[in-house]
Amino acid sequence: MAKSKKELLEEAAAAGLELTAKNTIAEIQAALDGQAEPSEETAPAEVEAAEEAAADDKPLAKSGKRSAKALDEAEAKQAKEERKASGETEEAKPKAPVIPTRSRLERRGKHFRKSAELLEAGKTYELEKAIELAQKTSHVKFDATVEMHINLGVDPRHADQNIRDNLVLPAGTGKTVKIAVLTDDVATAKKAGADIAGADELFALLDKGSMDFDVLISTPTLMPKLGKYARALGPRGLMPNPKSGTVTTDIDKAVSEAKAGKVEYRVDSTGIVHLGVGKVSFTAPQLLKNIQAVLASIKANKPQSVKGVYIKAIHLTTSMGPSVTVDLVSIG
Repeated sequence: MAKSKKELLEEAAAAGLELTAKNTIAEIQAALDGQAEPSEETAPAEVEAAEEAAADDKPLAKSGKRSAKALDEAEAKQAKEERKASGETEEAKPKAPVIPTRSRLERRGKHFRKSAELLEAGKTYELEKAIELAQKTSHVKFDATVEMHINLGVDPRHADQNIRDNLVLPAGTGKTVKIAVLTDDVATAKKAGADIAGADELFALLDKGSMDFDVLISTPTLMPKLGKYARALGPRGLMPNPKSGTVTTDIDKAVSEAKAGKVEYRVDSTGIVHLGVGKVSFTAPQLLKNIQAVLASIKANKPQSVKGVYIKAIHLTTSMGPSVTVDLVSIG
C-alpha cells in the first residue's frame, strides 16, 4: 500500500533528510531510496496539494474554507475564554438611570389635578356632599354629565343575576332625545313627539347606514324586518327590546317616557352598573331625586340568590372629572 506524503516526510525526518512539504512525493521517495537529492523547485499543483494537506488539521468553516472573518471570530472567542479562565472580567457598562413611574394622578392634566385637590384620598362622603363635590370638580367648559357607577356583588354569568331594568328619572336626563318610531301609524307617532316616524322612511335611512337618533321604538309586527339591521343597531344600543319598553303597541306612552327622561341600565361583565343621572347644571335636589330613583330600582331588582353584600361601592363623577366615593351608610 502506497504511503502518504505525510508519512514519507516523517520517515525522511527520521533519516535526517531536510525535506519540506514543497517536495513532491516522488522526490521524497527518491531521497529515501538514495537515488537523487530532491530539488527545491516544485510544481504548482504539488505546492497547492501540500498546502491543503497542511490545513487538514485546522477546523473548517461551513463552506469548507476558513475566511479571514471566521479566523478573527475564532481568535476573539478564544481570547474571551482565556480571560474567563483567568478570572478577568470586562468593565461593567454604566446602567441607564431608572426613572420612577409617575402615579396615575401625576399623569393627568393640570385641570384634573387641580380638581382632585378638593378630594381627600381614601375618604368616603355622604350622598349630598358627594353630589356637591362632583359638581365642583367638573372643570370642562361644556355641561358635563353626572355619572353614577355602582359596584354590585353579583355574578352576571348567572341569568338571575344579570340585572337589567329601565326607569324614568324624576328630573330627566338633561339631554335632548331624538326618537325614531318604526310604525305604520305615522300620525300617532308624530303627534306623540317622534322625530322620525314611518316604515319605508326609516328603512331607507337604515339602508344608507344613517342612524341619527337616540332611541328607536318599534311595533311588534314590524320587528322581524329589523333583523337584518341587528348587527348595526345592537352595538349602538339602538335595537328595540320588549324589556326596555321599546317594542310596544302603545307608541304614545313609549315616546312620552323617552322624552321625559327614560333610561335603561344593565350590569356589565364585572358586576358594575354605569348610568348617567343628570347634568352638572342640575340643582343638587334634582340630582338627589334621580340618584335615589336609580338606587330604589337597583335594590328592587336584587336577586334572591345573592346572599352577601349586594351594593359594594358607589362612585359619582362627571365627564372627565375625578371620582367621588359615596358612603354606603348615607344611602340607607
